[in-house]
Amino acid sequence: MKRIILLFLFIPVLIYGQDTIRISDLGLSPGSRVNAVPFVNKAMDKCKGKTNVVLVFEKGRYDFWPQYSNEKDYFISNTNYIFPRYCVFVVEKTKNLTIDCDGSDFIFHGRLQPFTVDSSENISIKNVSIDWEIPFGAEAEIVEVNPGYFDLKIDTKQFPYVIENNKLFFVGEGWKNLWGGVKWNDPMQFDRETLEVTAGTDDDLLGENWEKKYNARELCEGVVRITYHNTGLLKKGNYFVLRHGYRDHAGIFITDSKNVHLENINMYSNLGLSYLAQYSENLTYLNVNCLPNPHRKIISGHDDGLHFSNCRGQITVEGCTMKGLMDDSFNVHGTYVIVSEKVNDKTLVCKFPHFQSIGMIWARKGESVAFIDGQTMKNYGTGLVESVQLKTPETFEVTFKDVVPKEVKTSDALENISWEPDVTIRNCYFGNHRARGVLISSGGKIIIDSNTFESSGSAIVFPGDIKSYFENGPIKDATISNNLFKVSCLTSMYMTCEAIISISLEVPAFDAKNPPIHKNIMIFNNTFELYDYPALYALSVDGISFSNNKMKYSNMHKPWHPRKFNLTFEACRNIEVKGNVIEKDVLGKNIKLLQTKPSELKLAKGQGFLIE
Repeated sequence: MKRIILLFLFIPVLIYGQDTIRISDLGLSPGSRVNAVPFVNKAMDKCKGKTNVVLVFEKGRYDFWPQYSNEKDYFISNTNYIFPRYCVFVVEKTKNLTIDCDGSDFIFHGRLQPFTVDSSENISIKNVSIDWEIPFGAEAEIVEVNPGYFDLKIDTKQFPYVIENNKLFFVGEGWKNLWGGVKWNDPMQFDRETLEVTAGTDDDLLGENWEKKYNARELCEGVVRITYHNTGLLKKGNYFVLRHGYRDHAGIFITDSKNVHLENINMYSNLGLSYLAQYSENLTYLNVNCLPNPHRKIISGHDDGLHFSNCRGQITVEGCTMKGLMDDSFNVHGTYVIVSEKVNDKTLVCKFPHFQSIGMIWARKGESVAFIDGQTMKNYGTGLVESVQLKTPETFEVTFKDVVPKEVKTSDALENISWEPDVTIRNCYFGNHRARGVLISSGGKIIIDSNTFESSGSAIVFPGDIKSYFENGPIKDATISNNLFKVSCLTSMYMTCEAIISISLEVPAFDAKNPPIHKNIMIFNNTFELYDYPALYALSVDGISFSNNKMKYSNMHKPWHPRKFNLTFEACRNIEVKGNVIEKDVLGKNIKLLQTKPSELKLAKGQGFLIE
């Protein structure tokens, strides 16, 4: 009886302890087409100082313009630095807030960052679709192809353009972007029937320096002729994505926060990374998607889909669909910094080596840091941070509690191992997009289970990169199970695409004599639909198992990959291959050992693999 009385005493506390703020009570109605930003500012002010608030939007369309938005100076990982960044919803130093949009459409105009969660805790954003009236990327239909030109049919309402000095510019509300004006914005071709990146085209669809060599002219409204010499990979009737603009605002940006929950969100367009979290912990994404707007065919995001930089705790991603992106679907990593000066035996000056990773507080007192050889990625040991002092956005000084290892020298790297999340990815779809599917660089526990992949490049990559993007994190415990790798995987080449599952290293000077960098990787109960040879490439792994997988043959595409082996193990130890089922038409049925002793491979009898 006492338990029942206590329960009824507790229920009113939960009900009456929660404040509900309705945007309609502040004077904003759906479908009004007025600038919603001032009303959002009022709502966020009302949320300040409260401990348990729900901000509710009545279902409908809401429009947002840069006027009255919050101008913020953020350093955002993997994103170009600009000041200011124009932010709409700013959840700052807030606890226990839910933003429930009730299935509304949020339409943005101009350069804006829709949601920012900064230094906050227990935040939930749910039930919303995010799009732009005029997106920062265009798509067209290829209506004619000849050796010296190709014609594009462009929807001028969705993707307005002008032609000036024989160059194509896309224009929007307060902006004009030259097609070909930004490095890495190479065009992409998508198959008309499958809506997948056309096999064998990747980033070299038009070849080198295309942006300097093409001329554009309008044949009639909405039809543009591109005069250009290299049209051999283009096909009439396919779709053509014209990437333009910079990545300078994220769709949903989370920084220095914890316990953030995203649910039932469709991202139809944005200016950079779709969902970006940095220096945050315990993040849950349920039915969080990147999709083309139903009025468009292909494009959904300007760059990556789900991106986690220097996070920790548990990252859980379930039931998400990543489709139509112009970069990788999913990326988890830390950031290597490079030693530029040894001040004394405890103090180092370090720099951020990549221009899109500057300005962040890389470490804090008490955090653990690994000392890494900048050439081979060999670990020299660890130390505890005593203090960090930012000198410039690119450089900082870090002092350790104890003497740093004597081997550490300038050009070596530091890895903050206090920020290594556990990652679970379940029941997701990754496909119909440029580049790789899932990239993970984290020493936490990794589970990739029951997903479907149709990535243009490798489906799963464990990169270990101390050379190009300096995204750190050797794998220490990973399980890849019950996934379906469809025949569309690995139809084009991008960085580190050595196989459908590519476990590699980007290092200046790999040394097979050093202990392996990656450890404990289990790959089992997956289905591979193979038109080509490479299912798995593993470099520098101690403890890897490939077991109980199904390997099926498909003739949908022609083999092209330079690797002619199903499984390649390079500089690996403790390898197990057992219980796999291989269809008779699968190419190769073979294993390649490189810089790996045959005694390191435990191959079960009757597997059907030849060791070459």
